[in-house]
Amino acid sequence: MSNRLINESSPYLLQHANNPVDWYPWGDEAFKKAKEENKLLIVSIGYSACHWCHVMEHESFEDAEVARLMNAYFVCVKVDREERPDVDQLYMDAVHLMSGRGGWPLNCFALPDGKPIYGGTYFPKENWMEILESLKNLYQNELNKVLEFAAEMERGLISTSAMPDFKPSQDIINMKFIDALVAKMEPAFDKTYGGYGHAPKFPMPNNYEFLLHYAYVLKSTDRLQEAKNITDYVCLTLDKMAMGGIYDAIGGGFARYSTDTIWKAPHFEKMLYDNGQLMSLYANAYKFSGNKEYKEVVHGIYSFVTHKLMSSDGGFYCALDADSEGVEGKYYVWKKEELQTLLKDDLTLFSAYYSINDADVWEDESFILFRKQSDEGFCKENHISTVLLEDKKKEWVKILALYRQMRTAPGLDDKILASWNGLMLKGLVDAYNATGDVSYLDTAFKNANFISEKLMAKDGSLWRNYKNEKATIPAFLDDYAFVAEALFELYQCTFDEKWLHLSEQLVKYAFTHFYDKDKNMFYYTANYHKAIIARKAETSDNVIPASNSAMANLLFKLGHCLAKEEYIKIAGGMLSCVKDGMSNYPFGYSNWCILALNQCSWFYEVAITGDEAAEYRDSMNKKYLPNKIILGAESKSNLELLKEKFAEDKTLIYVCENKTCFAPVSSPEEAMPIIERVK
Repeated sequence: MSNRLINESSPYLLQHANNPVDWYPWGDEAFKKAKEENKLLIVSIGYSACHWCHVMEHESFEDAEVARLMNAYFVCVKVDREERPDVDQLYMDAVHLMSGRGGWPLNCFALPDGKPIYGGTYFPKENWMEILESLKNLYQNELNKVLEFAAEMERGLISTSAMPDFKPSQDIINMKFIDALVAKMEPAFDKTYGGYGHAPKFPMPNNYEFLLHYAYVLKSTDRLQEAKNITDYVCLTLDKMAMGGIYDAIGGGFARYSTDTIWKAPHFEKMLYDNGQLMSLYANAYKFSGNKEYKEVVHGIYSFVTHKLMSSDGGFYCALDADSEGVEGKYYVWKKEELQTLLKDDLTLFSAYYSINDADVWEDESFILFRKQSDEGFCKENHISTVLLEDKKKEWVKILALYRQMRTAPGLDDKILASWNGLMLKGLVDAYNATGDVSYLDTAFKNANFISEKLMAKDGSLWRNYKNEKATIPAFLDDYAFVAEALFELYQCTFDEKWLHLSEQLVKYAFTHFYDKDKNMFYYTANYHKAIIARKAETSDNVIPASNSAMANLLFKLGHCLAKEEYIKIAGGMLSCVKDGMSNYPFGYSNWCILALNQCSWFYEVAITGDEAAEYRDSMNKKYLPNKIILGAESKSNLELLKEKFAEDKTLIYVCENKTCFAPVSSPEEAMPIIERVK
């Protein structure tokens, strides 16, 4: 027997479609039933790759006794947090107010109108049943007390969730201010293993993008030792992550986070949004450092996402589960007996390289492939050439990947989300820019065409989700921000103005439906989304940058590209509004810090015209130049910054700053010293 979730497309909701709990999807039907029958709502939120979501489902939601109690006295609603981040944000804020903590599964009890009264995360079966009984009795016998608490909670949520009255700071954001932010971050740097000095350790791609950019600015201003210190720390982090078990040495791609401080034992779920951002980070780090291992990681991520997460029509799926056959990590770990059978005489060298020894056993006498030193160091210690090691690695990967195909694979969350596809699209563009490998660009085109054809409407709007030829949820601000940013980056690596115009089309739509002119910030939800309590503005960067910081960075760059001063001014105003937040917790504002660097150091528009524009563009895009936008055409263009710059039989590069262009030059070699401020 199935419940109402059987008609949904979300893999997470479909996982619960055969529960004895009479689940409803989020929507009017559930609210109507709760009001008609005067029952509390249970809003249970999770996602398909969530381990403890599976545990609670097995213990409680598949249990007939628990289901009878839930069905009799509550209207039960299941929510995929990835499809409905707006709903998740509301109830997560509520649970944080109640308990000071949050996470998934998120289980919140609410009045028939959706206003929360109680909640938490994972509950064991016995505890869950006690809570059900207690809240049922409280609602039936002490309604006034419940209503009073709901009103108090509503006031708290309005004060914490509603968009604040942002006031632009009168203080100037300059390099001294940014130096102070980095100084505040530095005590948390783990100088031994990279990342931050505590477990669990999450890859925080945007933090390191900012620090790379900061090191670049320091180097350009002759603060060489400071630049080296920051560069060494970022590269240490990227090295250790790539060597750790968090990176899948056989199939490529990164797991969600490391459960320890050395990046060895991951929580094994693999998310599209992590891998898209990490592809960008490693591509940029390769441009910055020239480290070929970073280029290998980029290719590994590409191999993973195209083989495991890409649909036939060019969209990218959300995630692979951590579990297979009910066991976390089973698909990824190895028994020594297996390795002996597969690798034979190579086992000794393989074991030395990937830490297969008694001291590094993980669980159940199994091993996570985990490197402790660089390839160069390993070759020196083991008296072998790097060429031999490369050949051995390719052979090992081929053998183990083939064997792993016979295992039961982790579950796939095969819905497609606009915002996460935007992050992946940008990763592909960054990978192409760094390496020149056209396979990255071909895949980027395929994905961009998918987004424009399947997720974009003629009025400039986006859909958030897509599955089985259907899109059902209007997009949120992060969808607009990340897709528009990726399309703008695609323009910069192709000079195809189609992508530039689509990017601005999305930005204009966001201004119409998400922007609050008085507060100089964008709401997360559109003016046509239903708000239970308050519309929220997302300003703090996390594992994924805040949608407002993404919009502000894009407006700054788009304003320079299109010569639209109003975009640049709005971006600056948005940055000024979060200055206090940046000072208090710079880790949570790293994407804003990137905007601050571009605003207070120097920023260039590079315009290229002529027959060799594409060749010159590709040459310059291979360099790490975070402080520029690049535009151009092989013939005449109507873009403001390209007008009057075309000359027959010449390819010219104009480097412009603050509405003033240097004299045109005729090669990238002549332009680079201007951008890099070589004295």
